[in-house]
Order: sequence, then structure tokens, then C-alpha cells
Amino acid sequence: MAKGETEGSAIGRRIVLPSNFIGGPRNMRQKYVDAMALVQKFGKPDIFLTMTCNPNWPEIKENLKPYEEGQNRADLIVRVFHAKLEQLKHELFKNNIFGEICAHTYVIEFQKRGLPHAHFLLILESNCKMHTPEDFDKIVSTEIPSESANPHLFRMVVQHMIHGPCGSLNPFNICMKKKGSCKNLYPKDFSSQTIQTDDAYPIYRRRNDGSEVKVRGAILNNKWVVPYNAYLLCKFNCHINIEICSSIKAVKYIYKYICKGSDKISFNISPITNPVLINEINEYQSGQWVSPPEGAWRIFKFPLGEMKPAVIHLPLHLENYQPLTFKHKSTLVNILSNSGQRKTMLTELFVENDIGVLAKKLKLTYNHFPDHFVWKGDKKMWSPRKIGDSIGRIVIAHPTEGERYYLRILLSRVRCPKSFADLKMINGVTVATFREAALLRGYLLDDATQQVCMQEASTFHMPLS
Repeated sequence: MAKGETEGSAIGRRIVLPSNFIGGPRNMRQKYVDAMALVQKFGKPDIFLTMTCNPNWPEIKENLKPYEEGQNRADLIVRVFHAKLEQLKHELFKNNIFGEICAHTYVIEFQKRGLPHAHFLLILESNCKMHTPEDFDKIVSTEIPSESANPHLFRMVVQHMIHGPCGSLNPFNICMKKKGSCKNLYPKDFSSQTIQTDDAYPIYRRRNDGSEVKVRGAILNNKWVVPYNAYLLCKFNCHINIEICSSIKAVKYIYKYICKGSDKISFNISPITNPVLINEINEYQSGQWVSPPEGAWRIFKFPLGEMKPAVIHLPLHLENYQPLTFKHKSTLVNILSNSGQRKTMLTELFVENDIGVLAKKLKLTYNHFPDHFVWKGDKKMWSPRKIGDSIGRIVIAHPTEGERYYLRILLSRVRCPKSFADLKMINGVTVATFREAALLRGYLLDDATQQVCMQEASTFHMPLS
């Protein structure tokens, strides 16, 4: 505008893959940060569960035409897996087979051969949490059951829950690393009882009771059994691994694991003198491997993940620096004259705190506002929450961003702010900057803010290497 430009199409642009594209790098990183917000409120996850599609399910076999193979019916595979997934969710969240769940997240991934699998992280209510090895044994088993006492469970364990063989029995198995050891650390050691450790998972009970089975040409015992839940294994007839998260040490790894996205690789060579415009959409497409089941899953518009309670992203911007979206044919004069374009969650927070009776009564900080209010995107306004629950998360600001960083500090601590100017007002006196306001309020008197910044970064972010 300062240069006299009037057309929206002439504004400079970047070609990015936004976070609302499901499965993209920004989307997966956002899911990871949102999932860590669940940990901040509800604590570490209690159960890590993985369910993998079984191409030999009767529902798939019965609907194949003569001489037709399941790998050629991606539509059938994903429909059946989606139905099984809904059954699993009903068992977990409605029947509460492990107890009441206060928060959960899951994502859908696709293996190299295309079969879908789901990763669940479950956080139980405080009165349902598992604290002793005896509690772990009620949910997780790592032993071969008696064939005579429970023949169906025996068949399921032998068919789906025996790892390998690998190591000296099969040094060329896919799980073997270059040093000749299994990346999953099989075979495990025998253990007469379950032991709670400081690592991610406990040492499960694997008694040396003489049980042996022949799997893929090798005689294997309890050392090779993958942790399973007997009820879910018998019900779903597929590989369904369950682990107890006994320590908070591996929380970041587990959440990053389920939000890592699909495998991909791409490279581009360009001269330094003539750098190529970075196009994140083309980069994603050139490095993405989309199997037929994943394509069918997206065509059917099945969800690729879920998180409850929902995490609300609260925008952070300085006064009159909120982002605007517009069509390329729009004129800048009309864009700037549209008052609705200026409204954001932050600006309407100030309005609600100024005129809203409930907001004045509760005196909430910005990040706690979604606990009691719902953002109406179509009307661009906050309204009192009637049902449900959510978690507010103010978007990250780096300390080098200056005023935006100090604004975030103020919004995280000041209750019921009514405007940007109100945040700068101390004892009836308005200061010039947010940094000065934070300093006079006592938020910058020592190294506490730097410590909080580093702690927050250590909670959410991963190392570069």
C-alpha cells in the first residue's frame, strides 16, 4: 500500500504446504506439539497400542472374486480396517476395557506394502491408572498360552504375536541391524515376574515354563512373544501390540514416533548463483510414497488421526499485524476496509474481556480462555462453552522476535486483558513496549523467563541431530 499497489495478486508470495494439509510436515509437527500439550495437562500416557491390518481377515477373503488377491483390492482392505478400527475405538472409549480414558490421540500410517496400522496413546483417569506390576499383568501378556486350555488364543499368539526368528536363527531378517543385533532387542530375557523399570516400558513376565512353538521353521519360546492383550487379540485377529508406559522418560520419543509421518526422500541440485524457488508442495509430492490403500483411505475421506480433548491454537500477533487471507482478484482497499478481516481470536479476546459478563467474572488468561469459551469461526467471536472440553495453546514465539515474545509472556500471565494498551498499563501508567511492561510486572527481574523458555522448548522440541 505504501508503494501505491492496489491489486491483491501483486503481493509477494511463498509456496508453502500449510498445516491444514493432513499428513504434511507442518501438520505432523503441529500434531506432535498438540499431543505434548495433552501431557502438560493430563500427564504421561499410560498405554501405547498398535493395531495392524490383517489381509487374511474373513471379511476380506469372503468378498474377493475367484483368483483375486487382497493386494489388488485396496478399497476392500481399507474399508474393513476402518470398520475394525471403529470397533477398537468403541472398546477403548465406550466400553472402557482398560478404564476411563481422560485423553487420547491416534494416527493412521501405512506400511511399505500398503497395509494400514494405527498407533494409539491413551491417558487414563487418575482412579484407573496402573501403579504396580500386578496391574500390568492384568492387561499385558508376553507368554505362549496353553493350547489345550485356550486353543483360539494359542492360535492367535502363534499367528500374530511371535517375533522373528532373527539373530543367529535368521541373520538376514528385516529387523537385523548392521552390527548383527535385532533393533527390537529380541529375544528377550526370561523373567519370573513383571518388573517396573526407569525405561519406557517395564520388563514383562516371561517365565521359562518350557512352552515352545514352531514358527517360520524355527522352534521359539516365550522370549520371542510380542506384548499383547488376550481379549483384543482374540477379538480382532490381527497383530495388536500393547505396551505399558511405565516412565515419563520416553514420552517425547513416543509422541514423536506416532507423529513422524510417512517415509520419504527427495533431493535437488541447483546452482548457487541461480537458486531455485522453494516450492514445498512440489517437494512433498516428489518425495512422497503413496500406496494404493493410502490413496483409497484418502478418497473415502477416512480420518488419519484424532485427538481428544481438542487443542485450540491461539494466534499471537502484535497490534495491526494479524495475517489476512484474500483472493488474488481482491483489491487491497476493500481488504483493509473490511472490519471482519481484522478480527482474530486475540482481538476478540480483548472484546470479550471488555464487555462480556462471564469473562469479567472468570478473569482468565489467554491460554485458559478455551476452557470456558468456544471460538465461532464463521462469526469470528467467542461464546460461552456449553459442552465438551479443550486445551488452549498459544503459538510459539522465539526470544529473538522481541516484542512478540514479550507479548506472549504477558498473555500467558495477565488475567482478563482488555486491549494491547491494557497489557502495557502498569498502575495507571502506560509504558511504551511490552518488554517494559513485562519488566515492571516482575516477569523479567531474574533468569526465570529464560528458564521457562528453555523448559518449554525442552518439552516440545527435539534436537536437530
